[in-house]
Amino acid sequence: MDLGDRVSARRNGTTYEGVLMPSRREDHIVIKLDNGYNIGLRAAESELKLIQKGRELKPLDQDRPLGRRKGLPQVSILSTGGTIASKVDYRTGAVTSQFSAGEIIAAIPELEEIANYNARVIYQILSENMRADYWMALARAVAEEIRAGAEGVIITHGTDTMMYTAAALSFMIRTPVPIVIVGSQRSSDRPSSDAAMNAICASTVAISDIAEVCVVMHGTTSDNYCSIHRGTRVRKMHTSRRDAFQSMNQPPIGRVDYLDRKISTFVPYRRRGEVDLALSDRLEPMCALVKYTPGAPPDILDYYIEKGYRGIVLEGTGLGHVASNWIASIARATKAGIPVVVTSQCIRGRICDRVYDTGRYMLDAGAIEGEDMLPEVALVKLMWALANHPDDVRSIMRTPIAGEISFSTPVTV
Repeated sequence: MDLGDRVSARRNGTTYEGVLMPSRREDHIVIKLDNGYNIGLRAAESELKLIQKGRELKPLDQDRPLGRRKGLPQVSILSTGGTIASKVDYRTGAVTSQFSAGEIIAAIPELEEIANYNARVIYQILSENMRADYWMALARAVAEEIRAGAEGVIITHGTDTMMYTAAALSFMIRTPVPIVIVGSQRSSDRPSSDAAMNAICASTVAISDIAEVCVVMHGTTSDNYCSIHRGTRVRKMHTSRRDAFQSMNQPPIGRVDYLDRKISTFVPYRRRGEVDLALSDRLEPMCALVKYTPGAPPDILDYYIEKGYRGIVLEGTGLGHVASNWIASIARATKAGIPVVVTSQCIRGRICDRVYDTGRYMLDAGAIEGEDMLPEVALVKLMWALANHPDDVRSIMRTPIAGEISFSTPVTV
C-alpha cells in the first residue's frame, strides 16, 4: 500500500477508515480519518486492508474561463497562500499552500453567484513568511485592481499574521471600495474546513458599501455568520478555533449571515465612493516590537539602538510600564531620533503613563503613548509613519489614521 491510498485498520474490535499518511516511526501507521483528524496505530496490533488505491491529486482547472454573469459586480481575488489555499500533501502529511486564486473560485461555485471575478496569485506562502516588502507589493497590486475597475478586492491570506497585513494595508491604502482579507483555520480538503463559508461571506462584503480594509472570518464555531473586523482592530485570539478572530477595543464593523448573506453593521464605517484611491506604499522595515518581562535587562533596548533600528514599540505591563532601569535606554533611543511607542500587553483597554511615577518618567524620557492601539498595529503604523512622514512621527502615532485609535473605549468590548 502507498501513501494516499484509502485503507481500513482494525484494532481491538474497532475499525478505522481513511487515507494512509506518512509516519515517522516504522512500527506505526497513521490514517487521516474522514473527520479530518489523524489517528496513529501500532502496525503490529492492527489489521490493515486496502480499500481503494489513491488517485493522483490533480489541481483544479484554474485556467478555465471564469463565468461572466450580466449585472454582477466585478471583484478581484488576490491569493497570497495560507490555509485557505492549502491542502494535505500526502507525501509529507503536512498542509502546504497549493491552491491558486482561480482554484479557490473553481472549488466554491457559490462565489460565482455573487460576483464576476479576476484572479491573480501574488504569493503562494504560509503567512509566517510575510514581511514588509511583501506588504508593499501587495498594496500596489490591490491599487492596480481598483484602478482597473474592481468594485471590491478579496485577499486570501494565512491566519497567523493576517492582522499585520490588514493593518499594513489599512495605512497604505485609502480605498473607495471594500478590501476584504479572508483565510481559514482548517485546510480546504478537511470536512471541518471553514474555507468555503469564509470565502462566500468575504465575497458578500466585497460587493457591499463597506469601503475599508477589513477581515472576514467565522464569528462563532458554528456555520451561522462571519464577523467583519476593521483591519486595525482585529486579533487572532485562538490557535485553532474557527472563531479565532475578534475585534479589540471596538465592536466589529458588522456581520454577514451565511444563509441569506445579509449584512448587519454595528459601528460607523467609510462608505463606498466616499474617498478617491490614494496609495502610500512605503514602509520602514527596521522597526522592532519588544515585549517587556519582569527582570528583563535594558540591554534589550540598547541592542536595537546599536543595530540601527529606526523605531521601537514597547509592549509594556498594564497601563504601559517597564522597569525604572529601562528609562535611561528609552531616553537614549529618543535622543538618537528613534521613536519609542508604548503599548500594553493587556490587549483590551488603553495605556496611560500619567498615573504612576514610572509612566511619567517614561514620558519625560520621550516615550510616545500608543493610546488603545494593539501592539502589532502600532508596529506597522510606526513602519508606515517613518517611511511616509519621517518629520512628524510623534504626531502621526497619536492621530487616528485608519480607525486604530479611539478616545473612548466601550465597556462591553
